[in-house]
Amino acid sequence: MIRGIIIDDEPNNITNLQRLLEKYCPEVIIVGSSSDPNNGIKLIKDSQPDLVFLDIHMPEKDGFQVLKDLDSYDFEVIFVTAFSQYGIQAIKFSAIDYLLKPIDIEELKKAVAKTSNRLKHKNQNLQLQNLLHHLKESNNNSDHRIAISSLKETRFVYVKNIVRCESENSYTLFFTDEGETIISTVPLYEYDEMLSIYGFIRCHQSHLVNKKYVRSLLKEDGYTLLLYNQNRIPVSRNKKDLVKKALV
Repeated sequence: MIRGIIIDDEPNNITNLQRLLEKYCPEVIIVGSSSDPNNGIKLIKDSQPDLVFLDIHMPEKDGFQVLKDLDSYDFEVIFVTAFSQYGIQAIKFSAIDYLLKPIDIEELKKAVAKTSNRLKHKNQNLQLQNLLHHLKESNNNSDHRIAISSLKETRFVYVKNIVRCESENSYTLFFTDEGETIISTVPLYEYDEMLSIYGFIRCHQSHLVNKKYVRSLLKEDGYTLLLYNQNRIPVSRNKKDLVKKALV
């Protein structure tokens, strides 16, 4: 569910957008609306929405000024306007999308889908950050586990048992010392900082290696890490100095 707010100086536009969302984007629940931008700012602060549909051209205060008055905001924004010249400014405000009135249903559905995807990744990032915080707070890391989100389950794996991680498009493959491969739906870069405090080395754009499983650094057509299980992991040219330093 996406909690949404609509701010538009024309009440008819608010009603029309609500009807479109109810029919074509039921995952969006409108928790409030306002035809006055100042009331809209208060509504945003009180409701803490995931998404704000924001009209740009309003007589008292335009949509850009609404965002400026908030100082900072952690919700997604879809600008809605009858005037096409605001597109570049909308981009500068990191809007998820920019819809022209009258609203095209397919464009609305695409914008909501993008919002849903961004919120999903934002939640994953927050979970990882919270986990990282708790891991750093603990002094004894020998029994630390991380949560690996796969398509069907969340696996809890001891960090000390992870040999290496490998990027596979937007997924991450975890290889354990027991020969198991676990597929995570989170990309590799999300694990980079988390695992660096445990001695993992980002030796390549696609590889993260637990240095305790590294047997040697080979020089053969470039550099390669030889692991105790005989796996050979490439070292990118711009990472070789970092790898050498980490292994000393």
